[in-house]
Formats: sequence, structure tokens, C-alpha cells
Amino acid sequence: MTGRLRLRRESLRDDAVAGLVLGVQSVPDGLATGLLAGVSPVAGLYGYLVGTIAGAAAASSAFMVVQGTGAMAMVIADVPEVHDPGDGARALFTLSILTGIAMLAAGLLRLGTVLRFVSNAVMVGFINAVGVNIVLGQLANLTGYAAGGSNRVIRAVNTVLSPGQLHWASLGVGLATIALILLLERTRVGTLGLVVAVIVTSGAAVAFGWSDVATLNDLGVAVDGLPTPVWPSVAAVPALIVPALSLTFVALVQGAGISANFVNPDGTYPDASRDFVGQGAANVASGLLQGMPVGGSLSASALNKAAGARSRQAPLIAGLVMVVVIVAFGGAIGHIAMPALAGLLILIGVRTIKPADLQSVWRTGTVQKAVMLVTFVLTMLIPLQYAVLVGVGLSVVLYVIRQSNGVTVRRWSYDDEGHVIEAEPPQELPQGEVVVLQPYGSLFFAAAPVFEAALPAVGEASRHSVVILRLRGRSDLGTTFMDVVRRYALSLQEVGSKLVIVSDSDRILEQLEVTDITATIGSENVYAGNERVGTTVLRAYEDAARWVSER
Repeated sequence: MTGRLRLRRESLRDDAVAGLVLGVQSVPDGLATGLLAGVSPVAGLYGYLVGTIAGAAAASSAFMVVQGTGAMAMVIADVPEVHDPGDGARALFTLSILTGIAMLAAGLLRLGTVLRFVSNAVMVGFINAVGVNIVLGQLANLTGYAAGGSNRVIRAVNTVLSPGQLHWASLGVGLATIALILLLERTRVGTLGLVVAVIVTSGAAVAFGWSDVATLNDLGVAVDGLPTPVWPSVAAVPALIVPALSLTFVALVQGAGISANFVNPDGTYPDASRDFVGQGAANVASGLLQGMPVGGSLSASALNKAAGARSRQAPLIAGLVMVVVIVAFGGAIGHIAMPALAGLLILIGVRTIKPADLQSVWRTGTVQKAVMLVTFVLTMLIPLQYAVLVGVGLSVVLYVIRQSNGVTVRRWSYDDEGHVIEAEPPQELPQGEVVVLQPYGSLFFAAAPVFEAALPAVGEASRHSVVILRLRGRSDLGTTFMDVVRRYALSLQEVGSKLVIVSDSDRILEQLEVTDITATIGSENVYAGNERVGTTVLRAYEDAARWVSER
């Protein structure tokens, strides 16, 4: 690891510029993310600081920036234990450590491939609902009016229906922040526009004498210096396991997107499992140093690369810049206006919503549309820690349904030159014919009934025929499938026909033995394939043709 972090003088200037941009922006962004999570904004700031440095040191990706994300913050916002006025802070830090442990386990066990089971429809529904939740969740800070309601949607409706309760000075500061960010982004200030906008509008509130506009000081937020170590709350661990798993899932999916899209300076793609380890180490460090849970941030990683970063030195320098800002200007941070941070978060939430992605999934098909809608609605109405797990469950169910319904059976026949011709199998097995069947798709338990329904029906007119089932390329089949094969073999025997099986897998041949299928159909009717594709099934076909002609 030391070699990976050695000083790279050839890229130091570019990395320093990128680190300066990222580090300065990360201060208000970290505070805003803590505010979005409903915890102390300082915990968000410390999470950004520790996560940026630890992630750069441990991740496989040179350009991944490990910070808080909107999706993770929204999950944290729905965890009641971290909002406890007594020991909520320690519960939050404990949640960071548990999330880190889960990520480390995922990385060390190399579970990166598990994420491919999560459907795009689920993620599109979840991420876009998170964007809407971010916007709705900041209306109270933007307007200065905390409406009542059991969830964000109801509170947003009550806010809109209560214009007389709004604090117009707060609303003006928030809207001015949004407008100023949009304006400054079009100038040479660029991405630092959000920093300038928050400072300017917060200063304007003081200049106009709007003392009733809430600031971080009103929340008791004080950045006294760099974070000091804390010990986790063991008693809070059982209640935090589900939120930790939800945060792990969200962070790793987002991090996997970074791993797949940001090539390392040497031209190699990052190792997703190594990036899991890096994010896990960053979370453990964040929790021990009073920070909230963090993960690979796509927006921060993109900013890092766009600002000119050429190596992992850039996020390390960004961390040092944050240290300087915290030490030098920590006392001034408390004067930042809450509506200014709310305006920043609302803009982030709006940009999280991707209409093009929603439209793409909507046009894909009925199942995808339904999955996206269910995920979106659940994410809006129930705590996100559970909505995430429901989304994972939907993905798994969707995968099983697709695999089980994706089974097709084709008939193979041969022309005069020995070429294979594929066609639909007959609905009913004819008399005195050899029918070679080639199944495609999964043949595990959920797919077995679909496969059985696709087999030619066996009736009184199906006498003296042979069905050859070709199972090449299969390495394992469950007992449910074996039961289907046994029933079909017995139905063939009842009309004087037989089943022949061709497989090139020793494991399949062993399963045929232990399930007594070999004994049922006869060992002479089980053909072991070899590396020459098609030769064994052709031999079985010729033997079956002779068997039929003899009858």
C-alpha cells in the first residue's frame, strides 16, 4: 500500500488543483449532507473528511472519492436510533462502524458479482424516489415552517397548503442560494459556485439583519477542531444491523458504478471488491472519528476527475484542504444559514431525478414498469432502510421469474449433410420417431414446471419412439428437475418408448445415478459427452434410429 501512496511529482500540480477544488467544496457539502440525514451537520463534515482520506488510501480506484451521499443520508434520516436526544450521536457512529464491517466482509468475500442481481428498474425507482425525498425533506429548512405529517409527502402537502406559516426571509435566502449556484456555475467560478453561493447568501442574511433566519449556531453546531476518537455503543448494535445492511447495499451499488466508469491512470479498471474494502475501511474510520456513514460518491468522483486529478493524491490533498478549512474557519461555520444549505440540497435532489432513466424503464415492458413503480412508491412511503431491502427482494424475485420463464425447448434434426436443424418440438410425440430435444435457459427448480410443459405430450400414439434429451453445458441440476425427468421417462416406458440422456458433465451423470434415473432408463441410455461438440448426440441419435427400426 505504501508504494501506491508514494509522492507522484509529475502529477502533483494537477492533483493539487483538483484537491483544492474538491476540498473547499466538501466543507459545505458535508455539512449539508449531515443536515439531510437529520443528524449533526458536523458528523457529515467529519464523515467527508475521514472518508475522503481513508478511501483514497484503501480503495482500488484512484479516482473514487468516499463521502456521504444523498441516498445514504436519506436512509440514515429514517433510522430512529440515531436521532435519540440522549445517545443518538454514539448510535450514529456505531452505525458507521457496522456499515464498514459489512462492507469489509463483502469485499473480502469478493461479493462484487452479487450486485448484478439487482435490476436496473429497482435502482432507477429507488434513486429517483430518493431525489424526490431529498427535495421534500428540505422544505422545512427552506421555508422556516415545520409542517406536521407522518411522512415527507404529507408534510410537503401541508407546507404547500399553509402559505401563511412560511417564513419569507428564510425562503428568500434559500431560493437566492439556488439561483446564485445556477448562475455561478456558468462562470469561471464553476463548481465552487455552491461554496460562494452559500457564503454570500448566509452573509446577506446577517447584513439585512434577518436574525430570525436559522443558522447552524441555532442547532448548537460548533466545529471546535478536528475529530477525536469515540467508542461505539454496543447496546445499539442489534437495532442498527438492518440499517447497516441497507446502507451497505446502497453504498456498494453506487461505488460499483464508479469502479466501472473511472479507469485508473495505468489503464486498468478498479477491482470492485477492493473498492468495497476501501469503503469499509473508510466507514470504520469515520465511525471511530465521529463521522456519519460514507460511500463512493459519483458526483464527488466526477468533480475530482473533471478538476484535473491524475492520481489518488488528489482526494488526499482534498482531505488536507478540509483540515485547514476546519482549523482556520471552524468558528465561522456556525453562521451558515440553514435555508442556504437547504437550497443546496434541493438542487442536489432535483439533479438526482433522471427523467430519461424513468422513461427508458417505462418503455421497456410491463414487468419492469411495475417493479420501478413499486420501488418508487415504497421508497416514498416507508422508511428507506426497509425500502432498500424490499428493492433487493424485488430484484431477486424478478431474476427468478425471468430465469424460470425464460426456458425454451427446441427440437434438433439432421439434414442429409449432417447439419443440425432447429425447430419447434411436436406438441405430441409421434409414433416411431427419434426426437432430439435441446433445452435453453435455467433448469433449476422454478423453471422445471415450464420445462415440463414444453415437452412433447406422451399418448397412445407415441409408441416405439425415442426422446433424446441433450444436457450439454449443464453443471448442476436440482432434484425438482430430476423428478420431471423421471416422470417423463416413466410415461414413455408405459407406451413402449424410451428416454435417452446425453451430458458432458460428470456432476450431472452423478446426479442421474443418485436420483435413480440411470437405473430407471438403463445405463445404456445415458451417454457421456466429450469435447467434440455434437458427436455424442449424433451417436445417440443413430443408436436410437436403429432401436426404432427394429420395432
